Amino acid sequence: MAKVEIYTTPTCPYCHAAKALLAEKNVDYTEISVLDPALRETMTERAHGRRTVPQIFVGDVHVGGYDDLAALERQGGLDPLLAG
Repeated sequence: MAKVEIYTTPTCPYCHAAKALLAEKNVDYTEISVLDPALRETMTERAHGRRTVPQIFVGDVHVGGYDDLAALERQGGLDPLLAG
């Protein structure tokens, strides 16, 4: 299974929704809090300038935010991406 990383903040409802979707699918992920400005800068660079949270990466693929993750799931594209 591909490595999943999700950049979050503690109070972000979209972050919680993304984590819940991944948990429903029994996907292990690494959560990175961007309360640290250096980590937020890393996220922004990886996400091609996007500064909002969550920002979700599956392997080397930048999925985007929660809406992007949910759309990928609805279209049937998340499972193949997770499988690597």
